[in-house]
Amino acid sequence: MKDIEIARSVRPQRIIDIAKKLGLSENGIEQYGKHKAKIMTEPKANPKSKLILVTATHPTPYGEGKTTISVGLADGITLLGKQACLTLREPSLGPVFGTKGGAAGGGRAQVIPMEDINLHFTGDFHAITSANNLLSALIDNHIKQGNKLNLDLDTINWHRCIDLNDRALREIECALGGEVNGIPRKDRFVITAASEVMAILCLASDIQDLKERLADILVGYDTDGNRVTAGMLGAHNSMAILLKDALAPNLVQTLEGTPAIIHGGPFANIAHGCNSIRATKLAMSYADYVVTEAGFGADLGAEKFIDIKCRTAGLQPSAVVIVTTVRALKHNGGGQDIAALEKGLANLEGHIDNIVKKLALPAVVAINKFTTDTSAEHKLIASYAQSLGVKAIVAECWEQGGAGCITLAQEVVRLADSPKKAMSFAYPLEISATEKITLLAKDFYGAEKVVFTPEAKEKLDKVADSPYRDYPVCIAKTQYSFSDDAQLLGRPTGYTFTVRDINISAGARFIVAVCGKMLLMPGLSSQPAAISMSIDSNKVIDGLF
Repeated sequence: MKDIEIARSVRPQRIIDIAKKLGLSENGIEQYGKHKAKIMTEPKANPKSKLILVTATHPTPYGEGKTTISVGLADGITLLGKQACLTLREPSLGPVFGTKGGAAGGGRAQVIPMEDINLHFTGDFHAITSANNLLSALIDNHIKQGNKLNLDLDTINWHRCIDLNDRALREIECALGGEVNGIPRKDRFVITAASEVMAILCLASDIQDLKERLADILVGYDTDGNRVTAGMLGAHNSMAILLKDALAPNLVQTLEGTPAIIHGGPFANIAHGCNSIRATKLAMSYADYVVTEAGFGADLGAEKFIDIKCRTAGLQPSAVVIVTTVRALKHNGGGQDIAALEKGLANLEGHIDNIVKKLALPAVVAINKFTTDTSAEHKLIASYAQSLGVKAIVAECWEQGGAGCITLAQEVVRLADSPKKAMSFAYPLEISATEKITLLAKDFYGAEKVVFTPEAKEKLDKVADSPYRDYPVCIAKTQYSFSDDAQLLGRPTGYTFTVRDINISAGARFIVAVCGKMLLMPGLSSQPAAISMSIDSNKVIDGLF
């Protein structure tokens, strides 16, 4: 059966009953139909539950089932008689209609209603897109109406966004057609997942914090070199109004009825890659074990989860799950045979080293089982992980749901319940942004040399002389390699890491380093998923996974 057919075969529980499993009252949620709700309750100040982070090795372009493992693990912990809650990001329409697919899990380990979650859901992405583009409209209107702030058009740091893969929007010219349409200038679109508004929503603690962060957005500089912010344009309150409902996390369920809170959707290759702090803290306020994921490999999502999200929220994972597959490791080994698998194990080692040695967190490897795998391949991975001091456990949740993750759940609970020492961060905040980027590139990614383009150097100089100098950094780079080059597989060393551009996300309170050929607006493939989808007269969708 297809994923969508499996999802439709399960009769979901009423969302009111799912809320009750967490101890939420009917008054604590706002229902969006029978099977979705917004959680209106505030998180507890210092939740004490165990937080479990799911990350991965480098994937193939089709993804390796990190979300599937997250769902199966939450269901597996529930089957152990523990109170568990899952927290995930919302899918972006870009991948849904592109190549990778959605983010609702797969097989018997899914969150439902799957079609709603993968499409418009509760409208959060639309609200974020509208708030982002409202600021763009206010910027151009301010310029048209006389530009009282003397904003230098060449320094404008804010761009429009849309939640689709559309390469034609990477570079545009706006306000064409004469004076009535405004002052012409160059602009671009980024995908909504890369919008700073998305990052702000995911990092904001409450509506007041949201407004303050929106006001701090750096629009650009005036002709004297002074900062111009969204607050100076008077944009932050109207943006917050558009985001007031989107700020509330969404409650749904897994196929097995485990509560799932899904909120926010920044990509980890171009943003910080984690669901919202509010969602995580809400889950930790009402469940004993909370399973969350961070996008792509541990070099991206997990590092940003620790250095950005955990720093902001005062969180620490009690255990980390590193998802891998035979397919991904063979891909990193450059082939499809056992020799390629052996060579690709270096990629797994790099991620284990980053999690266990550099971040000082306890970890277990989850081998997401595919039907093409052999037991000999699984044993090879497990033996290699064991030599590094980490257990590797085969997970069969795609086929069996939570029951296929029981052994993994037992090990995760054991790790989470064990005494902990304080985790380490990848870098101290006190060093410069240039030093932070260099440290990550050399220590986490294995680069020998780091090169900054003149444009990046100029912007880093501005950071060094600004209130932003102590902000963490958010690396935007390929998700397919430790390096900035998608073709350098395995665990490359001795290469040059290139930082092409710097974006100051003042409202999100981090510095984005755009590296290599990374683009903030993806494009569609020659055969995007969108052209294989259909909907019949009864509004039944086909082709959505």
